Amino acid sequence: MEIARPHRAVRKGTSWAAFIALTMTLGIASAQAQVVQGTLELQWGDPHPAQRAQQGVFTATIITDAGIRVPLEPEQARRAAGDLYALANRRVAVEFSAQQKSSPLRQAAVIVSAEKTVARAAPVNNGGRVMAAAPVSGNTRWVTLMCRFSDIATEQKDKVFFQSQYGTGAGELGHYWKEVSYGKIDLAGSAAYGWFVLPQPREFYITKNGDKDKANLDQLFKDCGAAADAEVNFTGVLGVNMMFNGNLDGFAWGGGGCATLEGVNMCKKTTWNPPWAFNNLAPLAHEMGHAYGLPHSDNSDGDDDTYDNPWDVMSDGWRNATSSTTFGALPKHINIYQRERLGWVDAARKQSIAGNNDTRVRINLDFASLAGSTNKQMVVLAMPQGGDPYQSTIYTLEARNRTGTYESKLAGDAVIIHALQNYGNAKSMDMDVPAANVANNEGSMFKVGETWTSPDQNQTHWVQVEEATATGFVVSVGPKPRVTGGNQRARLQSAASAGQQAPSSAAPLQQVTSPVAPQRRARMPATVRQVRMQEQ
Repeated sequence: MEIARPHRAVRKGTSWAAFIALTMTLGIASAQAQVVQGTLELQWGDPHPAQRAQQGVFTATIITDAGIRVPLEPEQARRAAGDLYALANRRVAVEFSAQQKSSPLRQAAVIVSAEKTVARAAPVNNGGRVMAAAPVSGNTRWVTLMCRFSDIATEQKDKVFFQSQYGTGAGELGHYWKEVSYGKIDLAGSAAYGWFVLPQPREFYITKNGDKDKANLDQLFKDCGAAADAEVNFTGVLGVNMMFNGNLDGFAWGGGGCATLEGVNMCKKTTWNPPWAFNNLAPLAHEMGHAYGLPHSDNSDGDDDTYDNPWDVMSDGWRNATSSTTFGALPKHINIYQRERLGWVDAARKQSIAGNNDTRVRINLDFASLAGSTNKQMVVLAMPQGGDPYQSTIYTLEARNRTGTYESKLAGDAVIIHALQNYGNAKSMDMDVPAANVANNEGSMFKVGETWTSPDQNQTHWVQVEEATATGFVVSVGPKPRVTGGNQRARLQSAASAGQQAPSSAAPLQQVTSPVAPQRRARMPATVRQVRMQEQ
């Protein structure tokens, strides 16, 4: 266990200990205090797939010990925290900016963990990117609260249906989360309760924000929790899935929430689900992912739609998804960096390549879905040192294949590359020009004989998929081949055999000019193209 350190200095000459002491001295009696402590509540709103053109919603709020809600300006909060998502549902200290814009949302200058000790996940490289999130492991017990509005009598599903969602059979949430976490978590003891009648009609909870509906998530949790409190023991419960018998504000929601339960204020991992969400496991798993602290993923087409990466249920849960007659669309897996966020990728399954690497490294990269892997499943490509280590870009490699209950309808078997910039959303790389609107195209898949070059000015990393194996692919990573003249073959500095570790040190990371800019795909050898055509 280590003392949690801030992502960056609070202010010049102010130590972490002094900052916490200052916070405790000032107290948290007022939301206007310059420095406050409380629980960081992050919430994501996700639209129905029929409204794909509608952007999702993201909110960040500090809940002080006095129960005061302090809404934060989300983009400013991301910059203030470094990795804001790693602090979800945790106790934090916030120093507010001295200059406040004319907005009801407060601007945070610094957000750091206020927990005395935290179990930190293993770093993905030695370049200063230490994961701050406490790993999610062991039993993660959920309760489902079925709550109906006082003016809507319809009960779409019964308790047996909701209870069976937590089952351990293939295609059920207990089975899914155990598989995705490589057995690191289970949902044992999770149970469903209800239907409970809310004290108010739907229009009381769904108000207008301009011309748009806005669900009062806080009041919904308070009233739904209060209605269930006499029957449900919330002690030891990690998360609460609320199911409502009417639409909310066009969104399903996931993240954190606080309510009075068992006579005390409790903050839980929380989801708010309308019928279209709980009728399908894919959106329900998506919202549970937010509750575990996972952000969205995205693709690299540059638009505002974050729901266009079908390689991750935390982006597009609907396309390339399997289904069941009972639970509708089933969730595909999450990308390897999302697994890393929650501490599910063992150190032996990860390999980091430094930004100053000058040798070619061959790696056996096993499929990410393989629970019993003995090779690497996550490769992290660091970038050379820059001026600000908190404005950074890394790239991750993982292998995916069409297999099993959740992944059999993926677009193909391939190496998938994601860019992660400034601790934000992982974006799948696409070599088609222009990038496809949805990342289930050939350009998003790197197959045998194909290469990718990092799009920074120095083309730091050159990746080649060399061959397929029974459990994944062999990939090689190193400097771009240097042609010595004429038609001579490119000369490469040779590294050791497949699976060799990269240099142990990785320099701090640097933001590149355009981390997701498309580069031209290397042309496949004719023999590879012929094999591909035969497979199709």
